[in-house]
Amino acid sequence: MPMNLSSGLLDALLREPKPMTRRRALQQGGFGMGSLALGALLSDMGLTSADAAASVSPLAPRATQFPGTAKRVIHLFMNGGPSQMDTFDPKPKLNQLHGKSLPVAKDFSKDKRLSGAALGSPFKFQKHGQSGIEISELFPHVAKHADDLCVIRSMYSDVPNHEVALMMMNTGNLTLPRPSVGSWVLYGLGTENQSLPGFVVMCPNGLPVAQSGNWRSAFLPGIYQGTHIDTKETNPDQLIADLRNDFVLPSQQRKQLGFIQQLNEKHREQHQGDPQLEARIQSLELAFRMQTEATDAFDVTKEPETTRRMYGNNLQGRQMLMARRLAERGVRYVQVWHGAGQPWDSHSLLEESHKRLAGECDQAIGALLQDLKDRGMLQDTLVIWGGEFGRTPTAQMPLTPKVGRDHHADGFSVWMAGGGARGGYVHGATDDIGLSIAEDKVHVHDLHATIMHMLGFNHETLTYRYAGRNFRLTDVFGNVVKELLA
Repeated sequence: MPMNLSSGLLDALLREPKPMTRRRALQQGGFGMGSLALGALLSDMGLTSADAAASVSPLAPRATQFPGTAKRVIHLFMNGGPSQMDTFDPKPKLNQLHGKSLPVAKDFSKDKRLSGAALGSPFKFQKHGQSGIEISELFPHVAKHADDLCVIRSMYSDVPNHEVALMMMNTGNLTLPRPSVGSWVLYGLGTENQSLPGFVVMCPNGLPVAQSGNWRSAFLPGIYQGTHIDTKETNPDQLIADLRNDFVLPSQQRKQLGFIQQLNEKHREQHQGDPQLEARIQSLELAFRMQTEATDAFDVTKEPETTRRMYGNNLQGRQMLMARRLAERGVRYVQVWHGAGQPWDSHSLLEESHKRLAGECDQAIGALLQDLKDRGMLQDTLVIWGGEFGRTPTAQMPLTPKVGRDHHADGFSVWMAGGGARGGYVHGATDDIGLSIAEDKVHVHDLHATIMHMLGFNHETLTYRYAGRNFRLTDVFGNVVKELLA
C-alpha cells in the first residue's frame, strides 16, 4: 500500500531532532512507482543545489574521452540468429551446390552441424543504391537505405549456442556475470534526460534465453541496469507496472519523497561508497519523475497518423517508433528485441519463418532509418542490426519444405547505420559457400571496441574497478575496426 502521511505528520517528523529510522519508514509505506534501479538528479526535489546534485548523480551527463560521432545507440536485436546467406550475404555458389555434399574443410569435418546437404537460399538478392550492396528480397524497405548501411559480413563469435552467444554479444563474456554494452554506455556517458531511464530494453512476449542477464549491470552500480519494457502492451499506462500513484496527490507525494530522502541521506552518511544504496536512493527520484514523462514517451498515439502508418500498425512498428521517441528524448541506449517469443532460430521451416519474421520488422526498420534521417538524428544515432550468430550453409534435415539451418558462429552478418558508421560499405567476406570467413575477421570484442570508439571512448581505458582489478567491456581483447568508420 502506498504511504499516505498527512502534511502535519510529515512536518512533525521532519522537526524531530531524532527522526524515525530509515528502515522503519520504508517498512511502513511504499510509493507504488515501480522498482526501477535507475537514477536522476536530486536538485529537482530541492534537496541539494544543482551543482552538488550533478556531482553526486551517477547519471549526470559526462564528457567523453575524445569527440565521438555517436551520442546514442539503438540496437535492433534479432534473437535466435538470422541466416546471413538469406539476408545480407548472398552465396550463388551455395545455390549451385543445393542438395549436394559440401566440400567441407578439414577444420569442420567433425562438426555435426555441417553434416547435411548444401542448402541454397530460397530468396533472391539484388543490388541496391549507388553502393550496389546486395540485399535479400526479405528486406525491401531496409534496402532503400543501402547507402547508409555498413554491412559486416565477417562477424564471428566463440560458441554457437544461444545462451553463451547472447551473453557474448550483449556483455562481452560467454558465461560470467558481466555488465551489458548498454550499461557500459550509460556508465560512460550518463544520460541527457533525468526523467527517463538512460538504458531501455523493449522485449515483448517473454524473455530471451539468459533472460535479464542480457541487460544486466553486474558489478557496475545497479543504477546502470537496463529497464525492461514489455511492449506487447498497447496502453502506455500498462507498459511500466505501478508507474502512477492513484492514492496520493503529487504535492503530498513530493513531501513524502523529500522526507524519505532526508532519511536516506542520514543513512548514506554511515555507509559511504555503497553503490547499491546509491542506486536505491536515486531510483526514488527517477520513479517520481517518470510518472509523467515515461507515459508520454511511450504513447505513440501522439504521433501524426502519417508517421504511424509509415512505421506500421503492428508490434514492431510501435517498438521502432518508441525507440525513436526515446532517442530524441535523450535516452542513451535503446535495445529493441525481435523474436524473443518466436525467434529467428530456424532449425526448420526456414523459408516460412524468415519470410514471416522479416515481414514483421522490415517496414518498421526502414521507417526508423528514414525518420531519424528526416529529423537530422541519424548522423549521431548509431543503429545496429543483428543477432547472436548466424546459420549453417547446410540443411539440418532432409531437403523438404520443412528444411532449416543449424547454428553457425564462424561468419555471420551484422550491419550498422548512422552515428559515424561508413555508409554504403561492405566489410569482410565469407567463402563461396558461407562456411568460414575468407577475409577481415571481426570478433564480437572488435565490434564492441568499435562501438565504444564511435561514442568517444577508448575501450581499453573506460574501466571500472571491481574485486581488485580494472574491468572493461572487452576484457583484454578487441581492436577498433577503423574501416567501419566514416
